[in-house]
Amino acid sequence: MNKPTSSYLKVHYGLRPAKQVERRMLIHAFQLLAQSGFQICDYQYTGMGSIYFVDFILMHRLLGITKMLSVEYSEDVRKRVDFNKPFKCIETKIAPIGDVIPQLSKDVKHILWLDYDGTLEQSHLDDVALATTFLPTRSILLVTVDAEPPRGDSPKFWREYFESEGGKYFDNTLTHQDFARSNLPKRNIELINNAIKSGLAGRKDVKFLPMFNFLYKDGHEMLTIGGMIGTPTEKREISSSAFNDTGYYQDNFENNPYIIKVPRLTSKERQYLDAEMPCSDDWKPSQFELSDEDVKAYREIYRFCPTYGELLF
Repeated sequence: MNKPTSSYLKVHYGLRPAKQVERRMLIHAFQLLAQSGFQICDYQYTGMGSIYFVDFILMHRLLGITKMLSVEYSEDVRKRVDFNKPFKCIETKIAPIGDVIPQLSKDVKHILWLDYDGTLEQSHLDDVALATTFLPTRSILLVTVDAEPPRGDSPKFWREYFESEGGKYFDNTLTHQDFARSNLPKRNIELINNAIKSGLAGRKDVKFLPMFNFLYKDGHEMLTIGGMIGTPTEKREISSSAFNDTGYYQDNFENNPYIIKVPRLTSKERQYLDAEMPCSDDWKPSQFELSDEDVKAYREIYRFCPTYGELLF
């Protein structure tokens, strides 16, 4: 297993607009599920908070979750992680996430976010399989990986990489042509989905119910897929909830991912657009130039889009 990358040293996790839109969409989804009878506030949230804890802050403030565990790999940041912990209710642990998953309590439901900052590896897939083996019914699993080409400069190299890392989860019938750059998100999804199925193979009467399939870019192209371990009962509850009516709900992994695009706008342009939201399909701003594509993208994410500004002390 390769050592996890220290991406937190390269980019502030709170200043990634597309990632923040994703987080807020997830929070919105969990709020809608809570309205439909899922006791989200009683779930345990386990994630990789790094030194910023952005998702932990949102989960606690907006969902009321108090059982929280942040898992980090490196002993080198133990003091820094503990120092930056924003709430007393967050427990921290320094260990590989694969060692932690089997220890998660069976007596509570979980939201587990395997938020990797590198390209897909066999250890990631093994973690996914462990999660779907051990997480109780009604728990939610999220998996994020870097969807950029892993190495080399051709589909031949990329297929070799995924064959090596995919191991038993890899489909050997795939050819080099199946690993064209535009197909890489789909290949990642297939491998993760195969690991999910592998973990569930020994469990009766439960399936993985897809809910999320996001593709976004704050630099590197990132992919997040996720869903719930459930029965036909949970599937009916999700389908009858308001979450089912959101534009970003994905009930299968065969469709193209929901693309989160954050147009580059000035503060003044955003204020103008916000005053017109939600706009009709054919609306365009009259005061400045903006493509139809950017108008559509902003209409879909404006409720979740963060606002950044300088604070002077």
